[in-house]
Amino acid sequence: MPSLLFVRVSPPTLRILLGICLSLSTLTALQAENWPRFRGMGGAGISNDKGFPLKWTEKDFAWKIELPGLGHSSPSIWGDTLFVTSAIGDGETRYLFCIDPKTGEEKWRREMQLKKSHKHRKGSWASSTPATDGEHVFVAFADEESYMLVGYNIKGNKIWEQNLGPFTSQHGHGSSPIIYKDLVIATNDQQGPSSVVAFNKLTGKPAWQAERTVRRTSYATPIVINHPNTNPQLICVSGATGVSSLDPETGKVNWTTGEFPMRTVSSPVYGEGLIFATCGGGGNGKLLIGVDPTGAGNISETHIKYKRTTKLPYVPTPIVYEGHLYLWGDGGVVSCVDLATQKNVWTERVDGGYSSSPVCVNGVLYCMSETGEVAMIDASPTFKSYGKVELNDPSHATVVVANGRMFLRTFRNLYCLEAKE
Repeated sequence: MPSLLFVRVSPPTLRILLGICLSLSTLTALQAENWPRFRGMGGAGISNDKGFPLKWTEKDFAWKIELPGLGHSSPSIWGDTLFVTSAIGDGETRYLFCIDPKTGEEKWRREMQLKKSHKHRKGSWASSTPATDGEHVFVAFADEESYMLVGYNIKGNKIWEQNLGPFTSQHGHGSSPIIYKDLVIATNDQQGPSSVVAFNKLTGKPAWQAERTVRRTSYATPIVINHPNTNPQLICVSGATGVSSLDPETGKVNWTTGEFPMRTVSSPVYGEGLIFATCGGGGNGKLLIGVDPTGAGNISETHIKYKRTTKLPYVPTPIVYEGHLYLWGDGGVVSCVDLATQKNVWTERVDGGYSSSPVCVNGVLYCMSETGEVAMIDASPTFKSYGKVELNDPSHATVVVANGRMFLRTFRNLYCLEAKE
């Protein structure tokens, strides 16, 4: 048996060693806080990063770069790589950029040619946020003839592409792919043949395809949830199917709420044991439901635990944070709901038009208006506003936070704001 060596450490030395260990643990946690998809980890839109100012000016940005053309996608970030998309002309040229998030230096760009296509006046031909696992990045672009899902490795080499076929939509394409284990999953809810599809992320080989009922195009990005009483569930939202749960390994349907009365743009969000999703039209949310995900089959009569029909977002995705649901409306009306009592705690007006979704950063909600103002309020049962910071450039993109940096994407530019120690 090997001998054991015990070393006596004095209390001051012990405190120093413990401090070093805690510092390393904190540094590791900060480094691990990537933002790999639309609205970050799990699509929750929540970051624990600290130290971001509530007021700043142009000189406070670590860097600012101009992006060609137009795009409403958010960046996705893993470590020292940032991915963002853009498009020029009438959508005939689409770009994927790989950028150093520390410096703003472009590492590489990849170009794809598609057909000219129509879009909504508030949309873009690059509205889908890339998804990354740190070794690969996957991006979706579409026109009327093709819905392209393309994978690249971290060096920018194309590893595969899949054409999901024609994409018929009144307002263009907007949903984003996600990564689950060794799969890339994309929704294809449109006015033509609809489905949810999964491909092997390394080879592009089809893994499964789940056919969907056809109605209006959905712009919602799916999430995967881990409820303690169920297996992992892929949660998708569309007008035709409402909220539905699929097995992310096979595509088999677990349950559905039945159809929504209107179009879905906002993405689902999960918290406090419930899935929240909205539908609406004409710039306003019309119905929000909170769904218990433990059912099977048609759960419309048994597992919808919360409903709301007033003061709702249509485009912005809600936030669930510390037992409260935050609803940031397209017209700048924000509400806080206590999920334990299902009572509205407050409703306040922050003004402005919003096509981006709020994110919660260390207990503060950040949301960028269509005119390029970053509005900030406490995610708290007590309303508190920190005012707005003007970027003087329109934006429909959601704020991104990763590894001590905040990224603000506008029509023309991408800004980086670093947290203070």
